[in-house]
Amino acid sequence: MRVQVVIIGGGPSGLLLGQLLHNAGIDAVVLERKTREYVLGRIRAGVLERGLVKLMNDAGVADRLKQESLTHHGTVITRNDDFFDVSFSNFVDAPVTVYGQTELTRDLYDARESAGAVTLFNVSDVVITDLKGKAPTVTCKQGGEAITIHCDYVAGCDGFHGVSRQHIPESVRQEYEKVYPFGWLGVLSETPPVHEELIYASSDRGFALCSMRNASLARYYVQCDINDRVDNWTDQQFWDELKKRIPAAFADVLETGPSIEKSIAPLRSFVCEPMQWGRLFLCGDAAHIVPPTGAKGLNTAASDVHYLFEALKLRYKEDDETALNQYSAKALSRVWKVERFSWWMTSLLHRFPEHSAFDQKIQSAEIDFLKRSDAAQASMAINYVGLPY
Repeated sequence: MRVQVVIIGGGPSGLLLGQLLHNAGIDAVVLERKTREYVLGRIRAGVLERGLVKLMNDAGVADRLKQESLTHHGTVITRNDDFFDVSFSNFVDAPVTVYGQTELTRDLYDARESAGAVTLFNVSDVVITDLKGKAPTVTCKQGGEAITIHCDYVAGCDGFHGVSRQHIPESVRQEYEKVYPFGWLGVLSETPPVHEELIYASSDRGFALCSMRNASLARYYVQCDINDRVDNWTDQQFWDELKKRIPAAFADVLETGPSIEKSIAPLRSFVCEPMQWGRLFLCGDAAHIVPPTGAKGLNTAASDVHYLFEALKLRYKEDDETALNQYSAKALSRVWKVERFSWWMTSLLHRFPEHSAFDQKIQSAEIDFLKRSDAAQASMAINYVGLPY
């Protein structure tokens, strides 16, 4: 098989890149180690920055997003029983969009299938060779059959545990990581959201988040011990704990119900430098991870896709490799700013085991400063709706 671009990873970033390339007349194949059903079964964030919404429009796959998404012009921050609203509209001429990542991924798969673009599922043993030459080769297996793909470039969109990053030599690759001493216990329930906006709650008992996927599907989280297990929590225990962490004004009107999905996610910050090696380019979780506070994971992957797509388009339309050579530096400049924001929100709202009484007072003062300072709220709003590409 011969294509111009091999995309490793059939999650939203790989699919979005593939759709943009297809629309630009650039031939690409997507390799996915799982099935389509498995990918669509993963529950992920649903807050989309303006940049990602624009990319979906550019890719021609935003019809359902426009019809079914929710538009948010602000968010609520709470500290024990006190709460206040941070209005994006006061500081930024853009909202955020709430639309489940699962639905976004489904839209991209449907578009890829309608276009007749090639996606190989259940792929294993992926190996990339000749990355420093002019014609890389990707070998893999599907159903026991060996497959060889010749290409010009490889996009590694295969996540933190994927194979792409490992093809950058250890002597070249530098990795930065911060592992947080807690996780998020998340529950998905077929109940109306407790509030029209997301609620980020800081309390003496720990962090909580009240989110949603749509008007009848809510997503809630509570901070938990890093070694905790889902089996330790009944639905009733979860709801009781959530109510203790959010202001009474919200707890009193919270509608509860059976969980249809329950999981614990660890929190980490991670960055790999560089994000390219020869003709390999990393996108999304393959290159960087952020804690979910602020919902930047998928959105930062989208900015990578934007930079890589524009660079590939310039290469194939004008035979200009300048942007490809600058991809890593350009992407990382934005990545580190997003890492800072996600770290800041996580530090602002969570209880850390090592926090002293002094640390807790400083944290409360920081939240109070955010409540009373337009400058602080402007900074949060600018970062939350998404830094420009």
